Formats: sequence, C-alpha cells, structure tokens
Amino acid sequence: MVPSWQERTCESVGVKTEEIEKQLRKAAERLLREKKVDLFIGYGPSTVPGRTSPVFITDPKDAEKLIWNEFCSINLANYLPRYFGGDLNNRKSSLPNVGLAAKGCDGRAAVVLINENQVPRQNLYIVGISCEGMAELINGKPEKLENCRECSYPAPPVYDELIGDKKISPGKTPRFKRIEEFRKKPVEKRWEYFQREMSKCIRCYACRQVCPTCYCRECFTEETRPRWQGVSSEVSEVIYYHLGRLFHQAGRCVDCGSCSRACPVGIDLRLFLQGLAKDVKDLYDYEAGLALDQSPPLAVFKPDDLQGFITEP
Repeated sequence: MVPSWQERTCESVGVKTEEIEKQLRKAAERLLREKKVDLFIGYGPSTVPGRTSPVFITDPKDAEKLIWNEFCSINLANYLPRYFGGDLNNRKSSLPNVGLAAKGCDGRAAVVLINENQVPRQNLYIVGISCEGMAELINGKPEKLENCRECSYPAPPVYDELIGDKKISPGKTPRFKRIEEFRKKPVEKRWEYFQREMSKCIRCYACRQVCPTCYCRECFTEETRPRWQGVSSEVSEVIYYHLGRLFHQAGRCVDCGSCSRACPVGIDLRLFLQGLAKDVKDLYDYEAGLALDQSPPLAVFKPDDLQGFITEP
C-alpha cells in the first residue's frame, strides 16, 4: 500500500520528530489538566498534503490531536492578539491563560507582541521547540523553506519550557546573502524589479492576515477618515500599500516567511523585508524579538542614533 503523506512525513524526519511530538502532547495535556492554561495553541493535521492546520485545545484529552513535523510552518503567534484583545492598557475584562507551541520565529513574534503591549507575558506559557527547519512539498518531495535555510534563531529566545536541543545549529545559508547581491544592482534595476513584483498584487491582503505583527483592528489602507489611499489594484495604490506595510515592519519582522508563502501570486515580499531588517541591524545593531522590554529602534529615540539619513539619504 502507498503510504499517506502523513506517513511519508514521519519517514522523512525520523524518530526525533516523533519524540518532539510526544513531548509536546504531554506538555499540553499537563498544562491543561493542571489548569495552568485555559487554551493551548499548536499544530494539527490538514487535508492538504504538505500542510498542517492550527488547533486550539481546551480539553486535556484533546492534546493527542497535536502533531509536529516538518510542515509546521504557520506562525502561531499570529493568533495571540485575538485572544488578548489588543491594547492591554484599555482591557477591562479578565484575560485567559494561553499556551503556545513556538518555534524560533513564533517565539520571536510573541516577544514582539509582548513588548508592544499586545500580549501579557504573565498570561502566556511558551512551550519552545528547537526547530531544524520547515519544508514545503516541491514535486512531491519536502524541500526546506528559504527562510529556514537562513535562520539564525532555531529556538525561541524566551520560553517557559523547551523541547529539543537548545544548541541546535542555525541555517547554513548566510542570512543576508540574497539582499546583498540584490543591492549590487543599479537602483533603476532594483526599482524596476520592485514595481514588477508589486504589479502582481490583487489586494487580497493575505500577507497582512498571516503576519503575527500586523495586528491592527483597522488597517491604514482601509481607513476612510482620513482616507490614506484608494483600494483599487492600480499600481501606484498597490505600491503605496506595500511600502506602508513594509516600513511598518522595520525592526519588527521576525523573518518567518509567512507573508511570502501566503501570497497567491508569489510576490517576493521577503526580499524587501530582509532589506529593512539588514538596515536596522547595520544602523542600530537590533534584531526583532530577541529580548523582552526592548522597543524597536523606530519607536524610541537615543541621542547617539545615526542621523545621516535625514540630510544625506
């Protein structure tokens, strides 16, 4: 009998993955049974080959629904603001306690949300997982995702318990190699590529919806008072939307790659986000989501910040 795609997945990743899954289920069951969390967010099976689906568990018995394999690429931190309801300073009702299965990028996104007052640290229990990289099916075979090949932080920087090896090796491909090669091209060629990519956009907003740090209840692009822009697919309006979203991610993007994978027309969003991440790293020695109580550089002012970009762009 030909094995199902789930069975092929287990064969391709081996016993270590099965052990992580076993420990994850035990952790979720224990946390729910001991009432340390009211809800546990993790991964479950999907009807689509090479994919998984998020699962939201409230009964300890349902911890058996949790799975872990090389297709757990969804950034689960995306769901946290929905349970905590936005700005915590204005929250009146009591908050749930939430458990989260977190890879390195999920954990970094959670830290960004905590630092931006969208998630209360005391109400979030992070079960960190040392991740060896996620994959997607290419011609029926698993192929490691580009952002995973370049990942510098396979384990979450902040966690309450960790499953797997804390010292797992990062990705082997230099993180900023592609953007460095891209920036060697003349500015006219770079702008031409940007316009060509953005002209594909159909304004579905999938990139925004899957991004864990795009949590605004009303996006600037849909505001009518004031109206910042139109909502047509005219290229100038599309570019305005993407430039606004990209710069909102400066110092906040954790390079999970969700936006690029969600895009139905294959826009190369990650390349441009990498450019901003590199600039923030070079100018301010800052990377998103690595430490609690640390605001992104564009949200704070320091007297010794570089100012040359103002007068000498």
